[in-house]
Parts: sequence; C-alpha cells; structure tokens
Amino acid sequence: MDGTPGAMTAAELPKSQPGEASQRPPAAAETLDYLRDCAERSVLFWDTLRRRGDDMLEHARLGMPPPLDFRSETILDARRFTPRPASYALLRIVEAEGAAADEGAARKAPVLVLDPRAGHGPGIGGFRRESEIGMALREGHPVYFAAFFPEPCAGQTLADVHHALRRFVAAVAERHPGRPPILYGNCQAGWAAALLAADCEGVAGPVVMNGSPISYWAGEAGINPMRLLAAFTGGSWPAHLLSDLGDGVFDGAWLAQNFETLNPGRALWDKYADLFTRVDAERDRFLAFERWWGGFHHLARDEIVAIVENLFIGNQLEQGVFRICEGCHADLRRLRSPLVVFASWGDNITPPHQALGWIPTVWPDTAALEAAGQRIVYLTNPRVGHLGIFVSAAVAQHEHRAILASMEEIAALPPGLYQMTVEDMDGDEEHRVGFVRRTVEEIRFPFDRRGFEKVRETSAVLAAAYETFAGPWVRACTTPWTAEAMRWLHPMRAGRYGFSGAFNPAMRVVAAWADALRAAGRQPLADDHPLLIEERAAMARVSSAFDAARRWRDAAAEQAAATWRGRSAG
Repeated sequence: MDGTPGAMTAAELPKSQPGEASQRPPAAAETLDYLRDCAERSVLFWDTLRRRGDDMLEHARLGMPPPLDFRSETILDARRFTPRPASYALLRIVEAEGAAADEGAARKAPVLVLDPRAGHGPGIGGFRRESEIGMALREGHPVYFAAFFPEPCAGQTLADVHHALRRFVAAVAERHPGRPPILYGNCQAGWAAALLAADCEGVAGPVVMNGSPISYWAGEAGINPMRLLAAFTGGSWPAHLLSDLGDGVFDGAWLAQNFETLNPGRALWDKYADLFTRVDAERDRFLAFERWWGGFHHLARDEIVAIVENLFIGNQLEQGVFRICEGCHADLRRLRSPLVVFASWGDNITPPHQALGWIPTVWPDTAALEAAGQRIVYLTNPRVGHLGIFVSAAVAQHEHRAILASMEEIAALPPGLYQMTVEDMDGDEEHRVGFVRRTVEEIRFPFDRRGFEKVRETSAVLAAAYETFAGPWVRACTTPWTAEAMRWLHPMRAGRYGFSGAFNPAMRVVAAWADALRAAGRQPLADDHPLLIEERAAMARVSSAFDAARRWRDAAAEQAAATWRGRSAG
C-alpha cells in the first residue's frame, strides 16, 4: 500500500447479494448499461478534477489556511516575534463535535502536533476526524497545533523556526503547569520535535516521531531509492538554483514533484484510475486529500539549502554535528524525554532503517542507552505507506490511539529500548498494548558509507562552483514577476488549475452535466458487473506495467550507485 487515503483493492470491493448474477440482462443490454455508466462516470470524473482546480484557487485566495477538520484559535503568531520572526503560529484546538476533549483533559498532558514543511502546508495531523488530533482529543488531551504560512518571513532560517517552536513549547507548558507537553512530530517535523526536546530539557515531555528520518543515508538496496537522489542530481546545487529562480524562495511544489516521481504509477495512473472506477464513492475523499496535497508552501533559501546540505546529503543529525545556529549544535545525546518512534516497512520514503538506524550511532550499545537514563519505544506497521502513517484513519484508530493511551506507561518504563506491540481485542475500540525489551544491537542497519561521503564531497564542489560562476547571474536576471510566473507555471499547479472553470470554460459545461446527472438520481453499476470487472482488470495491468518500470528504474539506480562507489573506492 502507498498510504493514499481511499485506495481499495479488488478484493475489498463490496460483494453482490446471492442471486444477483442470475438476474443479469442479456449481453447486449449489459454492454449498453456499461457504456451508459462509463459515460456518466467520465462526466463525474472530469467534474471532480474541475472541483479540485476550483478548490485549489479558492484555497490560495483564502491564504491557504490549514485544512483542519477541527475548530481552532490562535495563541501565538511567530511572524510578530522580534527580532527574528518566523512564519509559524501556535493554534489551540477547541472542542469539536465527535472529537471533543472530555473531563480528563484537566488532568492529562497537552499534545503539541507538528507537521512537516516538506512542500505542502500543515494539516496532515488533523484534516479528518480519525486523525492524530482526533485521537488525542478522544483520549482527553488538550491539543495544540503548530501551523505555518505559505510564505516564509524575509531571511528566515532554521534557527528562527527552531526558536519560534521553542517559544511555542514554553507557552503550552505555561498554560498547563506540571504537565510537560507531548511533542507529536510527523515526518521532517519529527527531528524538529527531537531537537526541541533536547533544547527544552525539563519543559518538553515525551516525543513521538512518526515516519521521521534521522539516519538519512540508511536504507535497503532496491527498496529505498530516494536516498540516492543527490548522487544523480549533483548534490545541493539544484536547491541553490531553484531558490534563486524563485527570488530567494524555494517552491514546495518541487518537493511534491519529487515525491510523486518516486512512484509515478501511483501519481499518474492509480490515483485517477481509482477515482474513475469508483467516482461516486471516492469523490469526497479524493477532494479532501487533494485539498491538502495541492496546497504547496514555500521555504526560504537558507532553510532549504541547510536542510538539503546538512541533513539529506550531509547526514549530520545523527552524528551530532548539525549546527542550528552559532554556538548551538544539535546533539541527540542530550535527549532525556521518552521517545516513541513509529515507522512502517511499507514506507519507501522513511523506512525503519532511517527512523531507527540513528540509535546505535548515538548510543553504541544497550548499556550506553541505559546509562544515559533514556527510554526509547518503537513500533512498526508491516505495510502502510509514508502518507498512510499520518493520514490513514485505520492507522489513527490503531497505532496513534494506542500510543496516546499508553503515554503514562511509556514514561514509567525503566531506561532501555522497547518494541511496542498493539493487539486488537474487541474490534477497533479496544487494544492490548505490550512492551518487549530489545537491544540496541538488534537495530543496526549496516550500509556502505563511502559512496554517500563521496556524494557529499562532490556536492560541496558543485555548489561552490554554482555560487561562484552562475548564481550571481541567475539572481541578477530574476525578478518577483518571473518568480511568480514560474510558480504558477509549475506542472504541479498548472495540472490542477487548468481544469478549473475559471481557466477552462469547457469545464463549466461538464459541471452542468454532472449536476444534471446527480439531480436525475444516477444509478451506478453493480460491482460484479462483468464489463466493470474487465475494466478494473485492464487498469490493474496498466498499473503493473508502471510498477515494473519503476522497479527496473530503481534497480538501475542502485546498480549505478554501486558501480560508482566501487570506482570511487578504487
């Protein structure tokens, strides 16, 4: 599974009732029914894409507020911080129907949810009721959310963001004396939460890192190709170039495009094939997810360059040499808060190798971890994809709810490493949670570091060459107008708003047809209709072809990287 909400397999489709197959009309009538249904689904499919484009433009017009499914109020706006503002705001989630905090909120620790700035806006932690925020409210925790805005503040750096988030943690702790806040970090926000806990010792409580990369070079050959990307792009100089073309701002649409390129079959075919086949049931879920997925946010030049050079290419975080600001280095050995690491074996973006492999680097063995007084709990999902860790309703109701319900037990564990097990008891409402002692030695993921070190060296040379010879000319030729034009012409945006009725008058006709179909009470075909089954089988064959091409590409990339490493060593 790739983690995209709403995806279903043929085996999961509703089954027909006994006797239905024997009542089917003759073959000619079946064909006519299928052609009618296919034509109607085509209209509804294109109307859904029209609605997606309209939603994108409306979301941009409103300033891209977080698509949270919960009411909130602003507590702090870091854009007003002096002398170093940041494009962040601290929100308090207020009571919402179906997910309201109960009386236990007065006794439980607050939860501060942090979403990643990885090209998209905030919201994956709570854009539906069955989410991290929803589970925290259901468990009776006061909940806060660190939102961020589409545009960074002028000259914004990672240090500015870190200091703003540190003030957020202090503000939440002040509002709930004696109950240090639980930091709930998703993806890239996971390492940000860990740094906050290391920098706010005694103020921050337990840290939950969901699908969060710390060991950026780790991974399994043939399964995690994203870690090799810098080797084929020449390192960090593209980040310099794109930031310069953006007039000092890096467009998050490029990061989203990288994500989709990792699995082009899903991005270009499966997502739309699923929608076309089940447009009546999937339309609302498709639009809800795309409302977040299409809200591309920007990063300041210094931010993206620091992230790419120091983390993705430099792998400095686990080594303790990542400099946040002058005189301040990220040292994970300072962590004293209990840590919960949630990863999935189906995640090809941040596999367990990257989520857990840093632990033996920071604490070489179990004795060192216990001597430091640290307790780390990890749990893994066998198949959910990267996005599913954050947005899947099933994962929220199972893993995230179990994590939040077990916080007091986790904090009371003796120092050491534990694997958390979650067993369903009576349906999804009850879980049996266990903690199994593990050793640091069990989670070592060896890999060849020589090639990655060579990429880091090459990247530094090419970045210096770009800054010396090309960068000044690019910056001299770039204007705010050209930067804005480049953003709106990006295929990740144009491919969406191009179907909007505001840009494409023909889509207004499609909208009228779709409204007429819905008003007439459209009757979709039964799921066991033979031609519908054939249609889905044909779509599955196309999907398999995409997967085969992707596997060939990834294997070729691994082989090329291995060959290059061998030549470098020679």
